[in-house]
Amino acid sequence: MIRLLVLYGHPKDPAAFDRYYDEIHIPLAKQLRGLKKWTIGKVTGTPDAQPSPYYYVADLYAESREAMDAILATPEGQAAVKDVPNYATGGVTFVYTEVEDVI
Repeated sequence: MIRLLVLYGHPKDPAAFDRYYDEIHIPLAKQLRGLKKWTIGKVTGTPDAQPSPYYYVADLYAESREAMDAILATPEGQAAVKDVPNYATGGVTFVYTEVEDVI
């Protein structure tokens, strides 16, 4: 399984980020077909109580890198990717990871 981890930096206007993400981006991204799992979450802190460099994270899962690439190459995938600059004013990092269940 492959995971596309999306790490969002702190936006200039957190309320605007939250509103846009909830009202525009999520409905747009829900049109993607083929994902095995999708999770999102607002960063609440770090174990050592230090400020996090990230405001929000999203995890998208697919069977393989090829499957993820195919999902993102669709018109719906391209629309979701092209939408990111509309709200990610704190920057965004995309990271692929191979996922192995341990427990």
